[in-house]
Amino acid sequence: METLAMHISNGIINGPVAAAFAAVALAAMAFCVLRGRQDLDDRLAPMAGLVAAFIFAVQMLNFPIFTAGVSGHLLGGALAALLVGPWVGALCVAVVLVVQALVFGDGGVAMLGLNITNMAVIGTAAAYLLIAALLRVLPRTPAGLAVTAFVSALVSVVVAAMGFVVQYQLGGTADLGGNLAALAGTMAVSHLLIGIGEGLITATTVVTVAKVRPDLVYALRALKPATPASVPVVGGVR
Repeated sequence: METLAMHISNGIINGPVAAAFAAVALAAMAFCVLRGRQDLDDRLAPMAGLVAAFIFAVQMLNFPIFTAGVSGHLLGGALAALLVGPWVGALCVAVVLVVQALVFGDGGVAMLGLNITNMAVIGTAAAYLLIAALLRVLPRTPAGLAVTAFVSALVSVVVAAMGFVVQYQLGGTADLGGNLAALAGTMAVSHLLIGIGEGLITATTVVTVAKVRPDLVYALRALKPATPASVPVVGGVR
């Protein structure tokens, strides 16, 4: 397990559990398609393409986590949730994962359901729940948006990693000798460090977009501030 990273390779989880999570991922993606169609418009559709392309490009760039013997990259759930919303955002991340598995062999094809569940579903959902909470209490200034993006990205990475721990408990192919807590600790610590990198990338990207075109940030449009009359929105758009 020394080189364990977020993408699950073939053989790490047994077939029945992988099949079960493939069904979970398929159902979740179908639901996201239904809900995402309500959000798609002339502004969101091209933005979704750009977000998917950006996540794909950044996920190809790994940065080492020397203390844990793994490498990390942007998962993209928080970035996608902020820019295009949770439903379309989850679809963007899922599309990236499918292309990576089929074309580049990054993550096993048989494990696609597990990877989509962790990174596209759990990661994006955890991020958007935090975004919704933070944007209702923090000022909608560049600093407030940066804190929201950083925290949601960091937490979403760790939560997605814990999804793998649950999956491994259900169907891991290697015997850990009942030491699941050690696996959870390793995953939490290494992905906390990965999450810091993701948080910085996400915060920088989202704040840059918001300063130029705040109307392109889905979270700023969809989530109403707690006190609209007194909370400024990034870029001056209310």
